[in-house]
Amino acid sequence: MVKVRFAPSPTGFLHIGGARTALFNWMYARAQNGKFVLRIEDTDQQRSKKEYEEEILRSMKWLGLDWDELHYQSHRFDLYRDMAQKLVDEGKAYKDGEAILLKTLKDDIKIYDLIRGEINFDTSNFVVRGEDGGVELDEHNQPKLKDEVLIKGDGSPDYNFCCVIDDALMEISCVVRGEDHISNTPKQILIYKALGFKIPKFAHLPLIMAEDGTRMSKRMGAVAVSDYKEQGFLPDALVNYLMLLGWSPGNNQEIVTLQQAIKNFSIKKVNKAAAAFSMEKLRWINGQYIKQTDTEKLTELLIPFLEKANYINQDFDRQGLKSIVELFKVRLSTLTEFLEWTDFIFHDKLQFDPEAKEKHLSQDRSKEFNLLINNFKQVENYDAISCEEAFKKTVGELGIKPGELVHPLRVALTGKAMGPSLFDIVAILGKERTIERLNSALKTDS
Repeated sequence: MVKVRFAPSPTGFLHIGGARTALFNWMYARAQNGKFVLRIEDTDQQRSKKEYEEEILRSMKWLGLDWDELHYQSHRFDLYRDMAQKLVDEGKAYKDGEAILLKTLKDDIKIYDLIRGEINFDTSNFVVRGEDGGVELDEHNQPKLKDEVLIKGDGSPDYNFCCVIDDALMEISCVVRGEDHISNTPKQILIYKALGFKIPKFAHLPLIMAEDGTRMSKRMGAVAVSDYKEQGFLPDALVNYLMLLGWSPGNNQEIVTLQQAIKNFSIKKVNKAAAAFSMEKLRWINGQYIKQTDTEKLTELLIPFLEKANYINQDFDRQGLKSIVELFKVRLSTLTEFLEWTDFIFHDKLQFDPEAKEKHLSQDRSKEFNLLINNFKQVENYDAISCEEAFKKTVGELGIKPGELVHPLRVALTGKAMGPSLFDIVAILGKERTIERLNSALKTDS
């Protein structure tokens, strides 16, 4: 049975790279009807924090990556020390003060990586170097091999030692992790052999790079999963994008759900070339998911953002909000963009786009706006259709083209040059606020 694990360290939040590793492990397990283990590697007692652990678990749940088993390395310290002492008793390791080190033997190590193919390691390259950088020699005048730390001087277990013991005893069949761990593989295999454990398969995922080929930075998307949630990305969209970073469902398909993906996911089909992170592509995918989301559900997702921004209070008009969401959903790339698009609806004071104001409200509009106000006042059933008819009547009476008044009206009502159907906006604002804003535009000098 396929059994894989994701083993984050609670010394920081769950970032995009870790989330992609967790996702590919999860997909591999589910595609093979196997098990997915979540192991919290909290052996670093000084740097590990409860808040990071809780954030990792929340982010995993938010992404929809459920687990079959949950383990904590900090609960297993006695096991690691017992295993290390066993190696000492067998003459395979030795004590150096409080530390315990594994004797490194010359060995040619060969593994078949499920993504990268055959990888060879020669332990004779694991040499001890002096302060001058030169290779130290043993009593036989041969390069002295660097012994592997199992238990540190402070009594805590070393990362590689813990990994081997846990992966073996938890019966992990394949270790799927980032390619930055390739250098750990030969060290771990030496420990597997010393302990007499079965060596699992390995699959090292490509790194995620910025679009320009450099290492990821916060500016280029290397932020915590929780940050993407706060920025208004949907979990399904983020998962969809992460699975495309190194794997493809085929047929140039870009929008694919987790359930669809696991039907044909194969770890062997993961690309070994580095994947480039594109915020623009992520935003596009997120926009597609927002468009597909039921308006009722989308409204519920938006309410926390609106409450946090003080756009709504506890007794807001839910049906009215749904109408606004339906109007704007096709324009959104993130949930937070809804706040930017609709500020003119929830706030009385308009934030004008300076360029739009200069272009459309810099000349005297008193004649047009006064006539428009008069015609809007006469509308009884104040809906989009009736408002559009009142507008058409106005431009007819003025003898101008609709385009000459559409843009000034939009800027006067919203402060923006672009947006959804103008008459849907007029209807949402209502007669009183529409007239107030037109009167306000008449009072400005610009």
